[in-house]
Amino acid sequence: MAKRERLMATIKEVAALAGVTPTTVTNVLRNRGRVGDATRERVLEVVAAQGYRPNLNARALVERRAPTLALMLGCITNPFYPEFTLQANNAARRHGRFLLVCNTDYEPDGGTRFLADVAGSLSDGILVANNGDLRIDELKAIQATGTPVVISIWELPDDPPGVPCVAFDSHKAGFIAANHLLELGHRRIGALVGSAKNGIHGGRYQGFRDALRTQKVKHVLADARFCSDSFQSGFDAALDLLSARPDLTALFVSNDLPALGALNAAASLGLDVPNDLSIVSVTNIELASQSRPSLTTVAIPTAEIAEQSVELLLKLIANTPDVAPVIRTADPVLVKRDSTAPIRKS
Repeated sequence: MAKRERLMATIKEVAALAGVTPTTVTNVLRNRGRVGDATRERVLEVVAAQGYRPNLNARALVERRAPTLALMLGCITNPFYPEFTLQANNAARRHGRFLLVCNTDYEPDGGTRFLADVAGSLSDGILVANNGDLRIDELKAIQATGTPVVISIWELPDDPPGVPCVAFDSHKAGFIAANHLLELGHRRIGALVGSAKNGIHGGRYQGFRDALRTQKVKHVLADARFCSDSFQSGFDAALDLLSARPDLTALFVSNDLPALGALNAAASLGLDVPNDLSIVSVTNIELASQSRPSLTTVAIPTAEIAEQSVELLLKLIANTPDVAPVIRTADPVLVKRDSTAPIRKS
C-alpha cells in the first residue's frame, strides 16, 4: 500500500523553498518586523502553494500564551449578542487572536464554570458581556490569579465596577429617546423596562425620567412595566400597559427586542404605529430596521465597544502601564425611523 502523501509543509520547508529564514516566514505571517515587499510576496506564494498552516498549539507552548481570547455571553439567542460577538471576533482577528465564545444561558453557575475552565489555560484573557447579572467578586478573583478580565457594555461609566470595563452612557441613551418623544409633542408616555427598576436598564430608565422631568411632564410607576429583555416579555408587558392605560400616545422601551414585542402588542390591540402610538427604543440591533414599521431607536456604539474591549484586554495581557479602568465610548445617537411621529391632533 502506498504511503499516504503528507498534505502540509513545515515552516522550515516553507523557508527553504522561499530562500529565507523561518523567522522571516513567521514575521510575514504575523505581519510584523521589516520584510521587503518582494520577499513577503515570495513567502506568501510558497505558503499558498504548499498549504502551510501554523501549528497553534506549538506556538502557544513556545510563546507561553494561548492564541485565544474568551468571551462570556448571557444568551446567544438574543439578537444583540451575535452582532456584538461578530464585532468582537473581527477585532480579535485583526490582532491575530481567535475568539472562544461561551453562552451561559443565564445559568447562575454557568459563568463560574466557564471562568474556572478557561482562565489561564484555554485563553489569555476574558471578555465578559454585561447582562446585568455579573458576579463582580468572581471576576476579581479571576483577576487575582493573573488572568486579565474586561467587562464589556458596562452601562454606568460614572459608577465603575472595580474591574476594567468599556462603558457607554446609558442615561444619555434614555434621555435622548424620551426627548425625541417630547419634541414630537407627546406628553402621555409609558415605559417598558427590560429589567428590574434598578437592574441593568435602570440607567436608561432614569435618563427617560429625567428628560420628562426637565419638561415638567409627570411620570408615575403605574405608567411603567418591568419585564425581561425578550420579545415575548415586551409583548406581554405592552399588552398589559396599553390595556390598562389606553390614553398613552407613546412608549419608551429600554431595549429593541422587547420593543419589537411591543409593536406586535399594539397591532393586536388594533393600534396604528405611529399614528395612534409612537414607540422608541435603545440599542439599534439589525432587526430594528427590518420590522414593520421600522423601529426608531437610540443606537449604542456596538462596534466601538467590541473594538475597545479587545484592545483593553490585550493591553492588560501585555501589562501595559497606566491603563484606564473605565474606557468611555462615543455617545449614543438617535436613529429616526417609522415607529415615531408627531402626536395626532384630535
